[in-house]
Amino acid sequence: MGSISGVEQLTGAFAADPASSCWLIQQCCKISAFRIESRKYCKEMEFDKDHCIRMNDGNKIPAVGFGTYSPDAVQKSKCEEATKVAIEVGLRHIDGAFVYGTEEEVGRAIHEKIADGTVKREDIFYTGKLGSTFHRPELVRSCLEQSLKKLKFDYLDLFIIHTPMSLKPGPDLSPMDENGKLIVDIVDLRQTWEAMEACKDAGLVKSIGVSNFNRRQLEMILNKPGLKYKPVLNQVECHPYLNQSKLLAFCKSKDILLEAYCALGSQRDKMWIDQSTPVLLEDPVLGAIAKKYKRSPALVALRYQLQRGIVVLFKSFTRKRIEENFQVFDFQLSEEDMKTIDGLNKNLRYLNLIQLVDHPQFPFKDE
Repeated sequence: MGSISGVEQLTGAFAADPASSCWLIQQCCKISAFRIESRKYCKEMEFDKDHCIRMNDGNKIPAVGFGTYSPDAVQKSKCEEATKVAIEVGLRHIDGAFVYGTEEEVGRAIHEKIADGTVKREDIFYTGKLGSTFHRPELVRSCLEQSLKKLKFDYLDLFIIHTPMSLKPGPDLSPMDENGKLIVDIVDLRQTWEAMEACKDAGLVKSIGVSNFNRRQLEMILNKPGLKYKPVLNQVECHPYLNQSKLLAFCKSKDILLEAYCALGSQRDKMWIDQSTPVLLEDPVLGAIAKKYKRSPALVALRYQLQRGIVVLFKSFTRKRIEENFQVFDFQLSEEDMKTIDGLNKNLRYLNLIQLVDHPQFPFKDE
């Protein structure tokens, strides 16, 4: 005969008293709810030994990635060295994009670390992005092939639609009219997605996803007749001031990962960022939590995302900061501190893309 659990013993003891039985059931429910709430904050994603997570197509992505956006020529020149440092430190996830204009530099950095024996190509997870002037289905592969040529790669690990907002095709990545206004294009993104699927079928990319998509736009792809592959992730701005809780819940319900850019706030590029917005890493609440764990506010902000089940990106040109930020797996935030950071949410978006607010596919008017 099997052993009797403590709950079964208590249930038997209270069986003769219905009121007590109800009380017992209520307490058990409370304990279960507490455990679920605790797991919500304290259980990490399913990491393997290399801190990778399996995506919905079976491929794995490193949970922490290194960003390569560089807004000017000076920073572009630093990007190559910073990418080499990131790989030396242990980062294997490199996030790039066609429009960043740094893929040649990033490619050189990766190939140098392959040549010196630090990594093999299969150790690196590289994300590329489809530029907004390439949304027409007949242009998708062209953008991808240009990225592959600059990087000197045979394939990308992940290829995502950079933004749902299509722009006029042509050599200018930011086409402007005579009034200095961006020239939009009208493209059915479901057809763009079919072209992305074809790139995967051709073996040019291993996984495909999206970026800056809201729930409605994700549903448009997911509900597309004849959908072959659903997006593996949605890369969006996400940090304690914009915690994306509703979008995160929706993506989890569809087995789509959320990936955070601007996870440490923003580098405050004057071209895109309102300079009056508060600096995230100077937040006193974040600072107090950082002091408690003897970590930097940046590490706390990164760790916060990992415990929510979010893949997180950061960028830096400084070896010390790159090394420090990669120590995100060395500690864990308590449930109480996770809730405190949740409370910092202001729905404040650093990258609001106000220049495209009238675009029919502008994603930030709804969640």
